[in-house]
Amino acid sequence: MSVNYSRRWTVVSVTTLGTLMTAIDSTIVILGIPVIMQALHANLIEMAWVIMGYILMSTALVLTIGRVGDTFGRIRVYEAGFLVFALGSALSGLSTNGWEIVLFRFVQGVGGAMMIGNSWALISEAFPENERGKAFGINSIAWGVGGVVAPVLGGLIITYLGWRYIFYVNVPIGIFAVLWARLRLGGFVEIKRKESFDVPGAALFTAFVALLLVAITMSIGVGWNALNLVFLLSSFIALAAFFLAERKVRSPIFRFSLFSNRVYLASTFASFLQSLAMFAIMFLVIFYLEAVKGYSVIESSILLIPMPLLSSLLAPFGGLLSDRIGARLPATIGILVQGMALFLLSELTISSSYLFVALGLAVMGIGSGLFFSPNASAVMSSTPRGYYGVGSGMMTTLRNTGQVISIALALAVAAGSMPQSAVFALFLGTSTNLSSSVLSSFVGGMDSAFRLSIALALVAAVASAVRGKEVRRSLEQEKETRAQAA
Repeated sequence: MSVNYSRRWTVVSVTTLGTLMTAIDSTIVILGIPVIMQALHANLIEMAWVIMGYILMSTALVLTIGRVGDTFGRIRVYEAGFLVFALGSALSGLSTNGWEIVLFRFVQGVGGAMMIGNSWALISEAFPENERGKAFGINSIAWGVGGVVAPVLGGLIITYLGWRYIFYVNVPIGIFAVLWARLRLGGFVEIKRKESFDVPGAALFTAFVALLLVAITMSIGVGWNALNLVFLLSSFIALAAFFLAERKVRSPIFRFSLFSNRVYLASTFASFLQSLAMFAIMFLVIFYLEAVKGYSVIESSILLIPMPLLSSLLAPFGGLLSDRIGARLPATIGILVQGMALFLLSELTISSSYLFVALGLAVMGIGSGLFFSPNASAVMSSTPRGYYGVGSGMMTTLRNTGQVISIALALAVAAGSMPQSAVFALFLGTSTNLSSSVLSSFVGGMDSAFRLSIALALVAAVASAVRGKEVRRSLEQEKETRAQAA
């Protein structure tokens, strides 16, 4: 079976459009939380789940969706993801109360998982190994562009059209993306594996993530009580049951044999640790800009632009470099540069200037651009053909798990020295009249969170450095290998 490589750039255009849509949506929704909270008369827990509900579904289902793509075809699943995401967006915009929008954000999360769980696999299917870094770099630009565009776009939409349109805007984009994929990828050939579907494994893993996120979100601001600990313990029990079940089924959704490859093991572990160290940084910095420095939500978001801008500019360079020399050197340098950025941010005080903040964010963006594309390319190059959905799904799941834990750790450390009422006011932006002592305690807690992230980044750099060198075949070698397998 031969793959039409001439359509590989069309594949990039489709996956980049999906990445851009999800990247813009996540930032715009965060910007709209205070307005949505007032308009729907929602409470703290409901608004927290507007954000966490999406993460829950996209994290819990990404492995399952990756397996579905391997079995039934990734393009079909990706197209359905656009439609489900657009449907969830439309319903979110029509919501009349807090729990309605939470429910419809779950639907959006399903659509997000259908795209995220197949994006890297589609690129890996369409490109030879020695060109994937470039392709991943181009795809990664969408995250940076989303980070740059979303604050301005979100501010304009919320100000002149209302909060509902931050969801409605996804509907025409989703419909266009499906039509584009149908028109240009109709004859694209995929390698599929007809295997039984692991329903128990999917259910247990979903239960693990759901219980873990419930425990984490219930603990923020109120601490760990007996009920939270019950949810946490239940999540670990579900995880243990998942590992036991996966060893007994013929076609597990979590293929542990992939970890026998040193490159895959080290690359996915580096991705997990990098997410654990870095993901909550943007949240902490935006709270610092709003509560400590007094900027508005939209102003703070615009001031964060140096990070996504530099990340998007350097992502293609990082991908091209990994195509030439492998992922180990650029990805490791990228994490170390991010560690330097964390050190700069850990020196913030109440009186620090924005230029100092911008310097830290700029250095963070440089490191991000050097890490993501090479690391993604290394993961997929070390994944056997036919298992791209599982391989990318496993890495995405570990990365998202790191993101969730990152938020919990950072908020727990930063909020631990603050009164509960001040925590709610600060992390939802409901008050800027906080006393200097509360602000000082927050900055101190934020610095502690940054220093913990520095330690995690150093461990991630070690994991990246010991990954070894991946094998990257050229286009001609890929065609010859597939011809022999046909």
